Amino acid sequence: MGMKHLARAAALATGLGLAAFAPAAQADTEADLNKAGCMACHAKDKKLVGPAFKEIAAKNKGQANVVATLADKVRKGGKGVYGQIPMPPNPVEKIGDAELKMAVEWILKQ
Repeated sequence: MGMKHLARAAALATGLGLAAFAPAAQADTEADLNKAGCMACHAKDKKLVGPAFKEIAAKNKGQANVVATLADKVRKGGKGVYGQIPMPPNPVEKIGDAELKMAVEWILKQ
């Protein structure tokens, strides 16, 4: 097998490995969102108390530093962006920094 073939096989194996990991990572992220209480006010595709994740993703599409900005909003809480119902602060005890970053990245893909 030539070097090109080996590189392609390695890329394919890596791609397949990542593809197999993606559903598990998504399930973990959704579990983290449930555990932190996010799903009490948010849903993937419809407004509940807070905006749908799809609405958040659409509103923030293409913005610089959006993951850090949204993670900071989640940490501090706030109101006025999607209406007058406030979102309470969400401390690290509720959702860890790494889980929050993954959750924001997941939300932005909706």
